[in-house]
Amino acid sequence: MARIPDAFIDDLLARSDIVEVVGSRVPLKRQGKEYSARCPFHDERSASFTVSPTKQFYHCFGCGAHGTAISFLMNYDRLEFLDAVDELAKRVGMEVPRDTQPRTAQQQDDSRELYSALDATTRFFQKALEGSDKARAYLDQRGVDEENRTRFAIGYAPDGYSALKDALGKDERRMKLLDRAGMFSKNDRGHVYDKFRDRVMFPIFDRRGRVIAYGGRVMEKDDGPKYLNSPETALFHKGRELYGLWQVRQANQKIERLIVVEGYMDVVSLFQFGVTQAVATLGTATTPEHAELLFRNAPDVFFCFDGDAAGRRAGWRALESVLPRMKDGRQAFFLFLPDGEDPDTIVRKEGKDGFDERLKQATPLSQFFFDELTREVNMTTLDGKARLAERARPMLAQIPDGAFGDLMKQQLATLTGLGSKPASAAPAARAPSRAVAPAQRRSLVRAAIAILLQQPSLAMTLEGHHFSGLRLPGVELLIELLSLVEQRPDISTGALLEHFDGREEQESLRKLAAQTLPGDEAMWNQELHDAVAQLEKQLLLQRLEELQAKQRQQGLDDTDKYELRELLKARATLR
Repeated sequence: MARIPDAFIDDLLARSDIVEVVGSRVPLKRQGKEYSARCPFHDERSASFTVSPTKQFYHCFGCGAHGTAISFLMNYDRLEFLDAVDELAKRVGMEVPRDTQPRTAQQQDDSRELYSALDATTRFFQKALEGSDKARAYLDQRGVDEENRTRFAIGYAPDGYSALKDALGKDERRMKLLDRAGMFSKNDRGHVYDKFRDRVMFPIFDRRGRVIAYGGRVMEKDDGPKYLNSPETALFHKGRELYGLWQVRQANQKIERLIVVEGYMDVVSLFQFGVTQAVATLGTATTPEHAELLFRNAPDVFFCFDGDAAGRRAGWRALESVLPRMKDGRQAFFLFLPDGEDPDTIVRKEGKDGFDERLKQATPLSQFFFDELTREVNMTTLDGKARLAERARPMLAQIPDGAFGDLMKQQLATLTGLGSKPASAAPAARAPSRAVAPAQRRSLVRAAIAILLQQPSLAMTLEGHHFSGLRLPGVELLIELLSLVEQRPDISTGALLEHFDGREEQESLRKLAAQTLPGDEAMWNQELHDAVAQLEKQLLLQRLEELQAKQRQQGLDDTDKYELRELLKARATLR
């Protein structure tokens, strides 16, 4: 995938007005230097969502949503990163560069032609469905009406070995494109034939609504594998796509939940009965990419599987992919259906209300996690509790910092009786180091970071900084921020925070960035210079103490003695 240079992103954000971007989608009200609104990312009655034109940054004090104009478009319009960048660039009349080696015109033409070939294939399958009594009867019997046949562009791949090939593969160029799109197979003698034959066809759409692949379903149980999917191609990677997500986006202005099922027909049937938030993985277990895509589109995700052993294994694999992405505000649930049932059969029998009622009874991730881990563990013995702790701790360590992770660890401690002693002993062990480093010194670093987040460009007024190696909390983070601004002078507050996306420092940086500092730019500039000067002085004193301690313990060599004399001179000038 082409990489967009950081300098372009900074320039794009500098030219974009986040108030205009957000305000075109959410009603904003001016409050002093900032704008406020009710948060578009969670339900609330009072306005806790703020947009700062000076920081080019939005933040919700309720749910914690925050970011730049790019991330707002990604979350509000549910766009991929590149699509959000394209959208923003069009608004300000900029052309997006695609790395130092952009795709050639030939490569771009190839992609357009691949999409065009698949579009023609979809229309061919739809026309074939109109002429197939067998396929139409099958869909009638499954209760799929015309509206949903059109919504999902359902079609039919005719029986025989060359229906598609004969219809669309007459010229060599189109034949090669269809082959690259995974529409043909080849036998041992090199004979090319249609991959999909006598199957109901379900086109798979990407996030822009373009067909990138297909799933084909047999109509009779004995006609080969139940589902046949397109192979991986330049356009299609099954571990990154969700069937039905495009249709969910079109049917819902705001997606409150997503329901993950296993089959294409499950998705279509749920839509047929008014459950328009269903998606399906494409013949594969839930991947980390799936999990990220799911939560990018909805705060609540329900995994709906068969209730047998295979279904529970699928549920556990989904949990493993979801757990590292369980930021506060996100929820995951697991619904296991009775034997012999699937979402298609359940929604037909019980309707939308019945299916919704089952979702209300779904098992929360926390309960499913501990239920599964304790299933084969004897929790009445110390050995069993130790085994649970051994299995659970590495998994809980993957949860992002926040209330959910804390509560999960607390539940493990409750179940095993472990965790209380180390927690109470830790502060005593750390007490001496806190006494050595007064709170005043820690707040000095924090103040410098807060100023940089308020006005990143102030870092460019410093004539270097020389406190690397100073043993104070936050010093390395401060140095990283200063270096980042030096490399990218136009970087905004929002872009600074994006740089730390996924890192443990991001949450504390976000809270600092959301604060309103007293004073003006001139005052902040002076405070930053004073803070850096004080940190450099503290480094000098730290090194002086190290050399004096070494002198007492083992003596100094000539180099050390020279350094000590110079440091003593420097300290004298500081007084």
